[in-house]
Amino acid sequence: MAYTDKLRVVYGDYTLGVHGEGFDYIFSYAQGGLESIVKNGYEWLYRCPKPTFWRALTDNDRGSRFHIKSGSWLSADMFIDCKGIKVIMDGKEQTPYAPDNNSYGGDVYADEIVVTYTYETITTPETTVLVSYTVDVSGKIRVDVHYHGVQGLPELPVFGMRFIMPTLADKYLYKGLSGETYPDRKAGAKEGIYEIEDLSLTQYLVPQECGMRMDTEWLEITRHTALDNSRTDSSSQILRIEKNGEKFAFSCLPYTASEIENALHHEELPPARRTVLCVYGAVRGVGGIDSWGTDVEEGYRISAEDNIDYSFTIC
Repeated sequence: MAYTDKLRVVYGDYTLGVHGEGFDYIFSYAQGGLESIVKNGYEWLYRCPKPTFWRALTDNDRGSRFHIKSGSWLSADMFIDCKGIKVIMDGKEQTPYAPDNNSYGGDVYADEIVVTYTYETITTPETTVLVSYTVDVSGKIRVDVHYHGVQGLPELPVFGMRFIMPTLADKYLYKGLSGETYPDRKAGAKEGIYEIEDLSLTQYLVPQECGMRMDTEWLEITRHTALDNSRTDSSSQILRIEKNGEKFAFSCLPYTASEIENALHHEELPPARRTVLCVYGAVRGVGGIDSWGTDVEEGYRISAEDNIDYSFTIC
């Protein structure tokens, strides 16, 4: 049976493989996430994508003591527990774990696979995040993310999904607002298609939050296979992210928020080896009303007591 007709599904003891023409995906039970995205033989993931709740502090965050009020989200960003996994094939829930997975043969075909991970935060009180990956025969992955609001949790810096890629991207192209934008800093931006070739951080005196792009319709990240030791050619490869309904925000940098947070000077940052793409469903404003000290205006804050839902597609 041709790949173009159906998805080929492989039920392993610790992973679920989903294969088609030009793509191979691995969903991990042990690691609690999507472990591998291979497009045209080229790997796009260094670690499983996980929910992200933290952005590096700004000078205004420090001045308003936002980190004291909401610092628990940094821990939640670094450590999160996968509490459950559900696999649905063509509308029917499966039993993918051993020994039940032994009932599946070597050739299992499907029109659609849905894998849902339920994460629990280490905040007090705790809350849950559901991330569902839906794969169709075209190889597109629809990602649906649901944050469950809980009373008593402090305001969120951001909410989204973090994807870490094995090498540094050459550039990215996107359709959205020009320049670095935030919910309270986008009035002067212009809609259009923009190409960014420099992934380095904005040269603030102290490394801090930067690089946010709001109201994005689509994003294309380009990397060269010559940077991948498993390949001998030097062709460029593109991974595309598209909005699914509402527009999304994103940042594409060489570092995670915690790496930026740990550096007081730019020379203290590690060498730029990887690409950290964060696709956000909610972003807090940056303030700066009186340079520092005054909190972000209420309309640009993110309540952790309310539900948050958003969706995007990996192409």
